[in-house]
Amino acid sequence: MTRLAQTAGLNDIQREILATVRDFVDKEIIPVATQLEHRDEYPTEIVEGLKELGLFGLMIPEEYGGLGESLLAYALCVEEIARGWMSVSGIINTHFIVAYMLKQHGTQEQKDTFLPRMALGEVRGAFSMSEPALGSDVSAISSKGVKDGDEYVLNGQKMWLTNGGTSTLVAVLARSDEGHPEGTAPHKSMTTFLVEKEPGFGEVRPGLTIPGKIDKMGYKGVDTTELIMDGLRIPANRVLGGTTGRGFYQMMDGVEVGRVNVAARGCGVAQRAFELGVSYAQQRHTFGKPIAQHQAIQFKLAEMATKVEAAHAMMVNAARKKDSGERNDLEAGMAKYLASEYCKEVVEDAFRIHGGYGFSKEYEIERLYREAPMLLIGEGTAEIQKMIIGRRLLEEYRFQG
Repeated sequence: MTRLAQTAGLNDIQREILATVRDFVDKEIIPVATQLEHRDEYPTEIVEGLKELGLFGLMIPEEYGGLGESLLAYALCVEEIARGWMSVSGIINTHFIVAYMLKQHGTQEQKDTFLPRMALGEVRGAFSMSEPALGSDVSAISSKGVKDGDEYVLNGQKMWLTNGGTSTLVAVLARSDEGHPEGTAPHKSMTTFLVEKEPGFGEVRPGLTIPGKIDKMGYKGVDTTELIMDGLRIPANRVLGGTTGRGFYQMMDGVEVGRVNVAARGCGVAQRAFELGVSYAQQRHTFGKPIAQHQAIQFKLAEMATKVEAAHAMMVNAARKKDSGERNDLEAGMAKYLASEYCKEVVEDAFRIHGGYGFSKEYEIERLYREAPMLLIGEGTAEIQKMIIGRRLLEEYRFQG
């Protein structure tokens, strides 16, 4: 284990899990990640390996066949996986958010039906809020579910669905005006629907189409898609929690833990960029000595390592806050904001250390340079995080005049 990004206070089981995951990353992910990424190929063998390790059920309670671990343990595993290849951590994250939402908000029947199979990775989760005309403005969602007897009929188009093709269970946020009179605040007339489907592209069930993968600058391998609902019929017992109008709060709860996950991904990518930069700096010679012996490079390495350490500490703090049962939107927003910004900066510094070779696809840093920007927008942009942080600070430090 390296000196940077260590976490105090872990128990023996957590340390063993992390050591196992790091070993898996070093042996099974890093050697093939760049090759698979360049081909935009789904990492099937890696995912099967993660299923065998039990990571799809890491936070699912033991009574449902999971490991019953904390958000902290999960975030630290994500950090390790992202260090190997960020796309793999995305495959895990969307699954984890849906499982978390089921655990926290699902009916007993929904938990019994889905969580045991999710723990095994047999059911794979994805969730969907964004639409073509909106991203952060969730209140502007236009997709709608209309009650029809014992079913709901869903219509609308969703966007930026991670695991859209490979998932078999999608948590979809849509409007449901039933029981919510005209004039009801938008966030009080939204419902989360649990949509079961077949994996693949095209029409994956009557009324539901996954058009195909969106071609992206980075974050390749994982399938990012649209989702089109046209007369999609969903049984009423697939409303998350059994009651309409709670979808916004359920999704925000899921996104809150998702922000800790994105912070962890930023930490992992930044760690890998630092490892690549500090290694290359000791191998590359200029003016008769390794460039690591030049003061300018040492200053860069010092700044990079400090950012890695600071981001990791904030991510751990946010996870521990959530595990304690306390509200953590302030800490999660800070961690996500800082970790994603620092990740971008550390990756760019490692890229600069590599010089012209950093621009070559033969070098791993080129892949990281294309992956880091996704973290600046995933689970809410930097500007959204600042809004959350600012509002919470004004609540905590209200002027007493």
